Amino acid sequence: MTLIVKEILAKTILSKSKIYPYVVNPYTGCQHGCSYCYVRFMKRVTGHTEPWGEFVDVKVNAAELLRQEITKKKRERVWVSGVCDPYQPLEEKYRLTRQCLEILARNTWPVIIQTRSPLVLRDIDILREARDFEVGFSVTTADDTIRKLFEPGAPPINDRIQALDELHKAGIRTYAMVAPVLPGAEGLAALLKGKVDYVLIDRMNYHYADQVYRKYGLEDKRADDYFFRIQQEFTDL
Repeated sequence: MTLIVKEILAKTILSKSKIYPYVVNPYTGCQHGCSYCYVRFMKRVTGHTEPWGEFVDVKVNAAELLRQEITKKKRERVWVSGVCDPYQPLEEKYRLTRQCLEILARNTWPVIIQTRSPLVLRDIDILREARDFEVGFSVTTADDTIRKLFEPGAPPINDRIQALDELHKAGIRTYAMVAPVLPGAEGLAALLKGKVDYVLIDRMNYHYADQVYRKYGLEDKRADDYFFRIQQEFTDL
């Protein structure tokens, strides 16, 4: 797979969100390329013709914009990020997420980070010192074989759980986002116990991954009873 990377100048970076008051997306596109990702719809508005997961636009002026925009807006919670993984592999080179977090922490803006990547541990110095930061990992299954079917470009499940454990032990507020609930989610609740402050669970079946379910005979793992069984595991802990 060839990744097409473009460095661009964004017009704005601190945007309104329907989930939290604001969202910061340092990148357009995501190298993880998860088969079920709801953000695939963005291709309709960005004009990209490449397959999802094979393009990333890097907003090289993200930090500069953020410094300007936080002086003009009311301080409220910022989601990092909504339509990309802020710690996808390119972040190791560009460090845009780190720069934005430094600015938000310095100005005491509350932040909620959502990622699949242990690269977030690189910035644990910022996370420890920030006044109101929390970090969440998308963890969709306990079975890394299943992860490879649905999220082949994303980090292994065990790496995510270990990162959550390290962050939690460092005194950082953590959470897990189980969305979608993929096959193999049995036992996930036990793996996360003691490593997170709370868990969010959502079926989030957007049908983008229907072909994967059919190809591997996993349609029964989309039934109501499977979802409620996994939900009950978390309730019982």
